[in-house]
Amino acid sequence: MRIPPRRQLLLAGVVVVAVVSTVFVAGASGRASGDRPDTWVGSWAMGETQAQAPPPAGKGLFDSTKGFNDQTVRMTIHTSVGGNAARIRLSNLYGSKALEVGHVTVAIPTKSGSGDAMPGSMHEVQFGGIATAVVPMGATLLSDPIPMTVAANSDLAVSLWLPTATGPATWHIIARSTTWIGKGDHAADISGASMSTKDTSWYYLTGVDVRNNTADGSVVVLGDSISDGFTATMDADHRWPDRLAARLDALPSKDHAPGVLDLGTAGSALGHDGAEFGLYELGPSAAGRLDSDVFAQTGARVVIVQLSINDIWIYHDGPDTLVGELRQVAAQIHEHGMKAYVCTISPWQGYRAWTAALDKTRIAENDWIRSQSDFDGFIDFDKLLADPETPTRLKPNWDSGDHIHPNDAGFQAMADYVSLDFLLS
Repeated sequence: MRIPPRRQLLLAGVVVVAVVSTVFVAGASGRASGDRPDTWVGSWAMGETQAQAPPPAGKGLFDSTKGFNDQTVRMTIHTSVGGNAARIRLSNLYGSKALEVGHVTVAIPTKSGSGDAMPGSMHEVQFGGIATAVVPMGATLLSDPIPMTVAANSDLAVSLWLPTATGPATWHIIARSTTWIGKGDHAADISGASMSTKDTSWYYLTGVDVRNNTADGSVVVLGDSISDGFTATMDADHRWPDRLAARLDALPSKDHAPGVLDLGTAGSALGHDGAEFGLYELGPSAAGRLDSDVFAQTGARVVIVQLSINDIWIYHDGPDTLVGELRQVAAQIHEHGMKAYVCTISPWQGYRAWTAALDKTRIAENDWIRSQSDFDGFIDFDKLLADPETPTRLKPNWDSGDHIHPNDAGFQAMADYVSLDFLLS
């Protein structure tokens, strides 16, 4: 999906969500193994925003502001933990009317970047025992359990047939994953040939839970375009939360590794909504999406916050403002009985909006993060990603080229930097 230039300016500079570093307070690792009851845990989730980005006229791109009408949309998502059953969540949070859902399936794609499903892997999805459903305005719908084996660190294809005009879609603009759209009901098609329109966003699907007896809850990564994988290779699942989930998947089952839920949203800020610029697709502030993106996640017990760069370069907020907002986020997370970790802000000199004056705010905020006690610990991604020769810049070999987002190698380094003891505590 091509993004208009004005939106490129805002989307290209959004940094981040985080995960634990080598500089934080860690708990004991390796819980005792043994028989545990099956329970539901989050394996994948997305941050949902309001459709407000019509594509350029004449380009033939999908217009999320108009939504769907008698169309099937097939989306590929990447799991973290696996299980012996699955269930999905559909959201109509930003809909202008009730959303009619005519047919939903879950399958295993033949390969990354393919719209085809593996024969024999197609599963019908029901809601209260029936195949159709209506999602009221502003509501979320949870499916019945789907009797299928879900592998950890793997792709699933979720297909929705939307039989009537939906109006503006609830979506996630930067999926870094190909979505296929076609006229009519093709949800059960093994071949993707009838869904010939390609897009790079997710629609309505906001979560996939799995049922197992090993995973110890889930970790929510609350951030912006770095965790969202803005510069990650398409259809490769190289976002750093994906790579972290792969590390966890390699652990013995006795460690009870949690699910990893990437709630990074490109353009997200601590204290500002995209609506301030008329860019609703950037989503609400972090404080404004805690309920939907964090507290509503299945089994969530740890939250990693990597935000602030957009507040600095777009809105020119000062360190006192940002510190106050971070403290409020930490307080609300703790109020819900979860642990909260915060990340230092990574270097960005060379990006088009960088100035030494703005960077003083980043440096001051990082100093506070390294000394504060409001969070349970911090992750020093600034230290990891900084060029030793010029610490206000990203390391050249981890720079995607825009000087603010890491490349695939940088995302892998971030995932490798996370202390797994923290996640297993």
